[in-house]
Amino acid sequence: MTKKELVLRALNQEKVERVPVGFWFHFLEKPEEAAPNEVTIQQNIAGHRKFIEEFQPDFVKLMSDGYFYYPNKAIQQVEEVSDLKEFQSIGEEHSWNQGQVDLINQQTNQFVEEIAAFYNIFAPATYLKWQLPGGEKQFIDLLAEAPDLVAKALGIIADDLVNLVTRILTETAIDGIYLSVQNVQDERVSRELYQDFIQPSERKVLEAANAAGGQNILHICGYEGAKNDLHLYQDYPAAAVNWAVGPEGVSLAEGQKFFNKTVIGGFENSSQGLLYRGKPTEIQAAVNALLEEAGTTGIILGADCTVPNDIPLKNLELVRQAAKHFV
Repeated sequence: MTKKELVLRALNQEKVERVPVGFWFHFLEKPEEAAPNEVTIQQNIAGHRKFIEEFQPDFVKLMSDGYFYYPNKAIQQVEEVSDLKEFQSIGEEHSWNQGQVDLINQQTNQFVEEIAAFYNIFAPATYLKWQLPGGEKQFIDLLAEAPDLVAKALGIIADDLVNLVTRILTETAIDGIYLSVQNVQDERVSRELYQDFIQPSERKVLEAANAAGGQNILHICGYEGAKNDLHLYQDYPAAAVNWAVGPEGVSLAEGQKFFNKTVIGGFENSSQGLLYRGKPTEIQAAVNALLEEAGTTGIILGADCTVPNDIPLKNLELVRQAAKHFV
């Protein structure tokens, strides 16, 4: 069984010969600020190559470092809610799409064995709130004042992402997307407000990725302690779900029952966590405890989110070896 077959069987909740393991890094120092140019793209590609050669991963989450910026300048010009009325698509032929097709092909051309690959995509609301002049606070204010206009803008961004994910899933060798979502971190945004005005844009992207043949992963981002209402994502059409186990207070075994699909994670991703600082015996014990509770079907061991660039690869290998020898 190749590593790709191993991971795809795990995503399909089929029996596997060992539980697969997946960890990922950013390869640019500040990926959210990097523009797609020759330097940043080559750093991205070189980072993947080094990781693949040194760790020989079970699968790869391909980073969109250099393409975090959704190239719609109208977002940065939004001062008041009426400005959203003129919001328009970037269009199917925008270089942002072709650039990412080219990036993925260069990333995957470096594979030295048959492994699965999933490309990082952010939710429409994430692109919007990141690029508004007032950031997330302005996004929340706009949503409170005119949720219909915000939903319309999110729908347009989602349409652009549909174009992107359709192309990358049909013109490259990747197996799916890794869609990153997150609750709006403000009590004014209720579950109902999120469901009615934000959720449709996220589901549209996932549904398009499914239609294009992807085996897609939903990442519920707990970056820097962000809290999420997991109920919002319980029925999202993804093959697997990854969330911050500790901050959300939901274990892999509990999440498996809650989402009724394959789950990914189990380890804290910070430099203070066991995965970074733990002794070999502690990491091995943690793997055993996770698999004793959750079983070995429909499980991929990993972290809450991106791990630090300087984490010892031997620690990641300890997780894989412990999973391999778990009985």
